[in-house]
Amino acid sequence: MNLLSLRTYPDPCLRIRTKPVEKFDRSLERALREMADIMYASRGIGLAATQVGLGLSVLVVDTGEGLMAFVNPEILERSKNRTAMEEGCLSVPGVIVNVSRPEKVKVRARDAKGGIFVKSFDGLAAKAVQHEMDHLAGRLIIDHLDPVRRFFAKRKLRRTKTRQGIETCEVVCSVGKKDQ
Repeated sequence: MNLLSLRTYPDPCLRIRTKPVEKFDRSLERALREMADIMYASRGIGLAATQVGLGLSVLVVDTGEGLMAFVNPEILERSKNRTAMEEGCLSVPGVIVNVSRPEKVKVRARDAKGGIFVKSFDGLAAKAVQHEMDHLAGRLIIDHLDPVRRFFAKRKLRRTKTRQGIETCEVVCSVGKKDQ
């Protein structure tokens, strides 16, 4: 039974800055599995914790080479060469943005058990990892638009929510600790 659910704009959880994971336990493994299930069910290639209401620095990505979980990821190196690519987002449905990002990145992260790994990514995988890491900092693809296009994208998203009768409550996202 999944306890997590996909959040969509303008949910306030999408704008939080995540906190590092300190406890590597079964609840973290369960959250990563649920995130992967949600990503696959939604036909996405990546999902960050903020997109399911968690305030933890975790994400999952599968660009066709198998599922990868990243806990406390950080980019160590970015290539100077940048390429633009159209990006969509499960949390910003119906909006496509042409985003310019470094072609290659080198990332250090932990796995679900706490083991450290360093891996280089290029192409679609590099774009997906960077996109999901943006989420961990509270950034969305609409933030890559110029102010006029961002205004119209937000307006379109709000109108869609109103027509569907969906309202977003003001929530405090879970950070995985009872005292926070």
